[in-house]
Amino acid sequence: MLSFFRRAIKSWLAVAILALVAIAVVVSGVGMDSLGGGGGAQGETLASMDGGSIGAIEADRRVREAYTQAAQQQPGLTMAAFVAGGGVDATLRRVVSAKAVELWGRDHGFTASKRVVDGEIASIPAFQGPTGGFDDATFRGLLARERISEAQLRQDIAGDVIRRQILGPIAGGTRATDAMVTPYAAMLLDRRDGTIGFVPAAAMPQGPAPTQAQVDAYYRANIAAFTLPERRVLRYAAIAAPPAAAPTEAEIAAAYRANAAQYAATETRTLSQILVPTEAAARALVGRIRSGTAFAAAAQSAGFGPRDTALGAKSQAEMAALSSPAVAAAVFAAADGATTDPQKSPLGWHIVHVDGIVRTPPKALAAVRPTLVADLTKRKAEAALADRVAKIGDAIDDGATFEQAATTNGLQVVTTPPLLPTGAAPTAPGFAPTAILQPLLKAAFQAGEDDDPSVETVGPSSYALLDVVDVVPAAPIPLAQVRGPILSAIQAERASAQARQVANGIVAKATGGMPLTAAFASAGMKLPVPQTGGGRQIDLAQARTPVPPPVQLLFTMAPGKIRTIADQNGAGWYVVQLNSVKKGDIKTQPQLVAATRDEFGRALGNEYADQLIAGIMKDVNVKLDAAAIARFKAGLLQNSVLP
Repeated sequence: MLSFFRRAIKSWLAVAILALVAIAVVVSGVGMDSLGGGGGAQGETLASMDGGSIGAIEADRRVREAYTQAAQQQPGLTMAAFVAGGGVDATLRRVVSAKAVELWGRDHGFTASKRVVDGEIASIPAFQGPTGGFDDATFRGLLARERISEAQLRQDIAGDVIRRQILGPIAGGTRATDAMVTPYAAMLLDRRDGTIGFVPAAAMPQGPAPTQAQVDAYYRANIAAFTLPERRVLRYAAIAAPPAAAPTEAEIAAAYRANAAQYAATETRTLSQILVPTEAAARALVGRIRSGTAFAAAAQSAGFGPRDTALGAKSQAEMAALSSPAVAAAVFAAADGATTDPQKSPLGWHIVHVDGIVRTPPKALAAVRPTLVADLTKRKAEAALADRVAKIGDAIDDGATFEQAATTNGLQVVTTPPLLPTGAAPTAPGFAPTAILQPLLKAAFQAGEDDDPSVETVGPSSYALLDVVDVVPAAPIPLAQVRGPILSAIQAERASAQARQVANGIVAKATGGMPLTAAFASAGMKLPVPQTGGGRQIDLAQARTPVPPPVQLLFTMAPGKIRTIADQNGAGWYVVQLNSVKKGDIKTQPQLVAATRDEFGRALGNEYADQLIAGIMKDVNVKLDAAAIARFKAGLLQNSVLP
């Protein structure tokens, strides 16, 4: 039952929202090519289809994002365990499926209008400014920082909208019957108890060291895991702004004049207002106020409370926007503490009381000079930097080499060791990408080996000159460099196999009638004493921590049966015996039927959507390159096999 629910959330939903990973990337700072295909080099093709393909560079970023998310949920998860557990295959399946559905949808007339995409962008919190609304500067700054073009982001979002149009109605319109779901709902209340023992691989005798022949054979059989993928040697230089001249007195004075309105005297008034529909009612109220009735009392007699009348502090322009220019002029002509004569606007008749006046004198040039100097200095520096960047770009376009551009402009050049797209350097374990290098990696792995140097944006008002020095092709790691990990892997495989044999022997004895605890004691080696455990499915499903695999196994067994299951991290083998099943009573929790019905409805909808996706993939002729995918996996594993 639990596995059924887990499968239900792994199908079309992941496909439908995959493009939004690019949006999360803008926020998190993990660069990624767009799902739509963007442009530039894609590396080796892993999957092809009518109208598109998935390259190794895009797949690498998708897989590493998925691995990061998985590692957050399962601390200690290694890339090797992620690959072995099918994480790469599942991620590639989602990426390929998502692209296939989008291409099929576009081919069959599904679209996402600019207005819809604009609405999706405006609703993303990362693009909202201090006021809580969409902020264009924030939007463009984040895109520039992550080197994602607006066109790429729009294409990703449009693809997501198209996938929702195709898959949403199918997945969301399915309902399971009570007759189907009631038995499964009752199962959630069943309590299962069993005995669980563990045979650790570490308890197995180590045996003789692996022979050279065994090491050679293991190396050959797992050569993909010991192959370094393509790497690139880069050189780059940060482009700093040249010294800018200090602003002149004339420039400072001109800036002061240009912002004269900002530094002029200001006046705000704290106001209270009564708004009535007729002139007669307005004049009657003003008459009472003129005869000595307090403004608040007059307002109360007309049915207005303090919350109705209070306007707060307003400038004349703000008051005009709330009423009319004529009303605002009358208000700002009145004395402090005075009440205006009735004034008409499209809203009705206004009676305004001046509660207080705050006047701010004009700011002299001397008072704002430091601010103007700082602002002008910053602008001059930005202009000088933009000019330098443009000149370097023009020089490259005119045939200048990286060395010439760097020397002419006094740039400090940094050369990297061979790098992976992530910035890792397998042959230089201590290397770490700098803050300038990290944003350059995407462009570096999109460029061709013979491409000219390029000027790249690495952040707001931050640029660097980039050149690909060398492209190191994928190649096996020399055996001598991975001998240690191979010895450990062989010994770990031996120990796991021995632990499994011991576990199978225990199962045979317990199946023959020996109590499980006694079977463990008779194994001929010191093993942990089996423990009892179990619970109800509903409690396990609501637990915030992952349910251990041996406990999960209890819910797939018949009473009295004994089975083995491997530790998910390769530490040994569990022996699990189901001792008892205590049936639950669904009548005590009838709400579970409705909840289970919803779960089944989603699961059935996902199943229908999965079938549609499978048909779409066939229709667009999706083809996976198994050899290329194997090489891709080997590249992911390289960090875990280096000494």
